[in-house]
Amino acid sequence: MRTDVWATGLGAMTPLGGDVGTTWAAMLAGANGIQSLTEPWARDLPVRMAARLTDDPADALPRAFARRLDRGEQLAIVTARQAWVDAASPEVDPDRLAVVIGTGVGGVLSTLGQNHVLETLGPRKVSPNTVPMLMPNGPAAWVSMDLNAQGGAHTPVSACASGAEAIAVGLDLIRAGRADVVVAGGTEACLHPLPLTSFAQMRALSADDGESDRACRPFDVARNGFVLGEGAAIVVLERAGHAKARGAKAHGVVLGAGISSSAVHITASDTHGQIRAITKALRDSGVDPGDVGHVHAHATSTPQGDLAEAQAIAKAVGVHPVVTATKSMTGHLLGASGALGAIAAILALRDGKVPPTRNLDTLDPEIDLDVVTATARHGRWTTALANSFGFGGHNVSLVLGPP
Repeated sequence: MRTDVWATGLGAMTPLGGDVGTTWAAMLAGANGIQSLTEPWARDLPVRMAARLTDDPADALPRAFARRLDRGEQLAIVTARQAWVDAASPEVDPDRLAVVIGTGVGGVLSTLGQNHVLETLGPRKVSPNTVPMLMPNGPAAWVSMDLNAQGGAHTPVSACASGAEAIAVGLDLIRAGRADVVVAGGTEACLHPLPLTSFAQMRALSADDGESDRACRPFDVARNGFVLGEGAAIVVLERAGHAKARGAKAHGVVLGAGISSSAVHITASDTHGQIRAITKALRDSGVDPGDVGHVHAHATSTPQGDLAEAQAIAKAVGVHPVVTATKSMTGHLLGASGALGAIAAILALRDGKVPPTRNLDTLDPEIDLDVVTATARHGRWTTALANSFGFGGHNVSLVLGPP
């Protein structure tokens, strides 16, 4: 059932800003959120740069409460509160309010941190809060308690597609009549020597340590890997009838979603699987490929991944849409990236502005797309596509409309 679903609230904490407003302004300006790691613990790492948050989520929470939470959980609570306030704190039956928050790796900082405590200080020093801090469903559970959401707390764990899949699940919950409001998105905090080294060892990260502000360059002929980041992005999804009844305004509309599994390779991108996700999303939304005016690309800045997605966009939609890749500014937020991409696409339609792709000096000659560079592109578009693809062959595409 194609029930209209509005995005009535937005929240985010990113390497570009502590909320949606500052993040969006920085995106439109083509700002850089990537920096060198100068701490002693990073001295011997194969890659010494990352995209860190501008604001500490713990600062927005009572100290005793923050200490019981993994950093990813802190992020989820703070950004969900932002989105809830932005949606004007909807009055909704708790049994009709659900939460869907995805993550790629869960509370890895707590896992590794408490393991270090165990090995150096002994079992008695391990925190009794360790299990709630490390479990992947922790962010969704904490947000459900914070908002008294009793309609279900769900946690998609589908690598870098987790945040987008959370929005797709939220859309389905409202369409199925199981919820009137769903708080959906993704969170990730894993800036630690082990994840950084692991991604570097598989040659997924950019090694341009001398130019951290230019390291991430999606679609550029000289791209050589992504930059690991941290952050969270949350959207309040609401049944249009419920939103209208309370006089709420929408930032945009979630028109449809498509999900596929490539079933080909554990890490490599697959054009055919991506095409299936995009095609399903268009079919689900009732949108013709020719009507898609803007694409927020997954585009992480890897040689093979960017090319695979560019080919998928060209074949499934065409070469006419205005394309951007904001990971050039934020780095790759893994499980939060798809939700942040959806927010960026919603705001592009709302404001008539598409952010530039930073560091794109020479478009790869094999890529035939209209990619925005240098400065933001102004215009009016009726439909946007937001792509999100993850290790394991997880492909999610969202179709979005203006308010």
